Amino acid sequence: MESLTSRMQGVQSPIIPVVGELIKNSPGTISLGQGVVHYNPPPETIEFLPKFLAEPANNLYKSVEGIPPLLTALAGKLQAFNGIEINGENCIVVTAGSNMGFMNAILAITNPGDEIILNTPYYFNHEMAIAIAGCRAVLVATDENYQLRPEAIAQAITPKTRAVVTISPNNPTGVVYSEAALRQVNQICDTNGIYHISDEAYEYFTYNGVKHVSPGAFGSSKYTISLFSLSKAYGFASWRIGYMVIPKDLFVAIKKVQDTILICPPVISQYAALGALQAKEEYLQNNIGAISQVRQLVLDSLNRLEGLCSITPANGAFYFFLKVNTQMDAFELVKRLIQEHKVAVIPGTTFGMDDGCYLRVAYGALQKETAKEGIERLVQGLENIVKS
Repeated sequence: MESLTSRMQGVQSPIIPVVGELIKNSPGTISLGQGVVHYNPPPETIEFLPKFLAEPANNLYKSVEGIPPLLTALAGKLQAFNGIEINGENCIVVTAGSNMGFMNAILAITNPGDEIILNTPYYFNHEMAIAIAGCRAVLVATDENYQLRPEAIAQAITPKTRAVVTISPNNPTGVVYSEAALRQVNQICDTNGIYHISDEAYEYFTYNGVKHVSPGAFGSSKYTISLFSLSKAYGFASWRIGYMVIPKDLFVAIKKVQDTILICPPVISQYAALGALQAKEEYLQNNIGAISQVRQLVLDSLNRLEGLCSITPANGAFYFFLKVNTQMDAFELVKRLIQEHKVAVIPGTTFGMDDGCYLRVAYGALQKETAKEGIERLVQGLENIVKS
């Protein structure tokens, strides 16, 4: 019998499970791979769970867009931190993580065959979502410091373009885009009647006095879709709570998508999110401060690779993106680092970078001592493998 085929055959396989399998087969490996934080949600998260359990009706489906108390709390956070006012022109939709928010947006604004502009290196799940929707990712290279090139973005727009995607602070590079560049993208999208999808999952992770900027705060929100997540800053990865701020005229379409796939975000997780948002300021300050210390330690070690790697300055997220001066295939290098030096990173090919050997180094998941050991293994491994 002939095997059945589907659109999924044209979608790349998620890299994290692939590298995870290699790690499993090499016990003792330290992972600088997955983009998660090492700390737990704030205690307020657990304190809110009895409120969920106390209401028997919470076992029933709730509003597709999220429970009212969480929507109110998120509106307050958006106003205070992002400068985004929730008004008659826009609204919030709670999602099961911001990846779902991205998928919701793509399905709501496109038809099969439409185009979405991604800046390279891109976040692989964005490219995968575009492919699943039957659309085409149009790739626009960033500059030598992985910053946006608004003129190149404008030139890539065609009659089939439906959106430009930006991620700031960026995954996988860790760079933070300037307010001027993000305003240019907003203007380009507004002029062309297309959407600016702004992924801000790492909004709290900025260093050296750099401030996060939200394009949704620039004025008219008619063409801006903003994506947020509790996964990173609040240690909420498995609770699966994100949210999106969308133009009001997309609300019906987004609800259709979400009702079909999810019905409503897990209500117990929404209560947990409501609790997390009550956390004291010290929770974020202390935890992100600890990651900042690990970042400096990692950077100091990586700087020893001068001549062997190019390391672009990065003031956000918890990643560095290395260009390794070798002809070796990136995935082959990743395999050898795991098997021979027991340290894991992610190959740049999964982020659309196949014009050289690139590696993403993630440092958010590790405490200081483990990070120190892991980065030492990476430095020694690269020196041994690439120089040999």
